[in-house]
Amino acid sequence: MADKPHMNLISSGHVDHGKSTLIGRLLFDSGNVPEQEMRKLEAKAKELKRETFEFAFVMDNLKEERERGLTIDLMYKGFDTKKYFFTLIDCPGHKDFIKNMITGASQADAAILVCSAKEGVQEQTKEHLYLERVLGIKDIIVAVNKMDAVGYEEAKYKAIKDEVGKLLAGLGYKIDTIPFIPTSAWKGDNVVKKSENMAWYKGPTLIEALDSFPEPQKPVDKPLRMPIQDVYTITGVGAVPVGRVESGKMKPGDKVVFMPSGAQAEVKSIEMHHKQIPEAKAGDNIGFNVRGAGKGDIRKGDVVGHANNPPTVAKEFTGQIIVLQHPTVITKGYMPVFHIHTSHVAGKIIEIVKKLDPKTGEVLQEHPDMLKSGDAAIIKVQPATPVAIEKQADYPQLAKFAIRDMGKTVAAGICIDLVPVEKKADKK
Repeated sequence: MADKPHMNLISSGHVDHGKSTLIGRLLFDSGNVPEQEMRKLEAKAKELKRETFEFAFVMDNLKEERERGLTIDLMYKGFDTKKYFFTLIDCPGHKDFIKNMITGASQADAAILVCSAKEGVQEQTKEHLYLERVLGIKDIIVAVNKMDAVGYEEAKYKAIKDEVGKLLAGLGYKIDTIPFIPTSAWKGDNVVKKSENMAWYKGPTLIEALDSFPEPQKPVDKPLRMPIQDVYTITGVGAVPVGRVESGKMKPGDKVVFMPSGAQAEVKSIEMHHKQIPEAKAGDNIGFNVRGAGKGDIRKGDVVGHANNPPTVAKEFTGQIIVLQHPTVITKGYMPVFHIHTSHVAGKIIEIVKKLDPKTGEVLQEHPDMLKSGDAAIIKVQPATPVAIEKQADYPQLAKFAIRDMGKTVAAGICIDLVPVEKKADKK
């Protein structure tokens, strides 16, 4: 594991298009899930009368998810290919859970978009793609899934390829560099093994396509920044914050600070995939335990940095956004919720600076009164409470955000400038 480059991969796409089954199949056929674990899952699937779900259960390990047949939470699972060690972030397709998708997409290096050959492009297919684009995911594989349900017909595959291709081209992706793979997650066609049912398809399998991704650039030389995804309390150990190191490195013995809370602590030990590691670096998903700060001092949404180079906390920031969907219009004074890396904070739009052409970025209008679906703009935001966020130019990984309101992702964007909070005396 250690000597292979590490990549974070997100699986996305509409609910019921077979994402979890595809990932389960990928893990099983590539030898990353032991046979006896698979047998247990098959028995569990039969007991719940969901026989076709055993592969999905590899990822959906929460009891409630098994009973409902939905992926609710973000699941992290490691697996190896010839070239990479992947951490797989399986994202919910169900619309209630899109905020998890945002957290996942902001941590991903690459994406698999799953689209059913039976149903084609759906609402979530579009929403996930928009987010992946705005959040800067450049490398995508499209799995045209459920080919067994359409008799493995090439015409069906081509129709979906055209439909998804148009969507991708409209978002500025280069179609000729994106693999479109006809798969059947349920039967195993073209996931790890070449399909015998689609002689007409000459391209790579899913696992081969994963190894064709270029190696992600990891900002290891920058100062440490790591958003906290969650904080666990483990008996005898204490508070264990978990998340992905976005830049820099962390070692046991390091003095760190959590912002915006200001809590300071010392790193005792670091774990990745249940193994202690001597150093964590950009791109690693880790848990670490600390001396000097308890669970009450550290919160999801805090960002960790070294005490001598604390993460930036903004009282106001300027964002470049694209409005994905809004039932009416967005005006000055609007106060939705901003999802920034792992934090959720209400924020007021105090100024709409300018409206831009979404494709070229040219200024269309200074200080417009309102924005509607499809508009791109530069806005000024005042968060209800100070939030840890960085400028795109400094730390692109910590500059991305999504705007949510009424259970929908209204817009997505990046922070291009900010007004920092004046430094207070350190809390001990």
